[in-house]
Amino acid sequence: MKNFKQLLILALVVTLIFAVGCQGSTGKYIDGVYNGSGEGKFGPMKVEVTVEKGKISAIKILEHSETPGLSDPIIEKIPQEIIKAQSTEISAISGATVTSDGIISAVQDAIKNASK
Repeated sequence: MKNFKQLLILALVVTLIFAVGCQGSTGKYIDGVYNGSGEGKFGPMKVEVTVEKGKISAIKILEHSETPGLSDPIIEKIPQEIIKAQSTEISAISGATVTSDGIISAVQDAIKNASK
């Protein structure tokens, strides 16, 4: 009976060590670099999404056909908002809804294979 208690305690300790060790990769995504595409106002938009430690850490707009200058603030802000929220459930920018939705859609396409 004493050996059984020791074995049980050892099993609990190993389980706790394993559980604590797995906490380093918290987040809802699998680490990696993912590409996706969505439809902007003037054509396809391609993005690259980087996931580190289970969280979206970077979003790069690789290609787009949106109006230079006018779309620049949207192309900068929407990825920042997605990273901040760790979700694509964000509001589009008024007056640039189609461009915003194109980026959001492209990120959704990229991370669909990154979900745990």
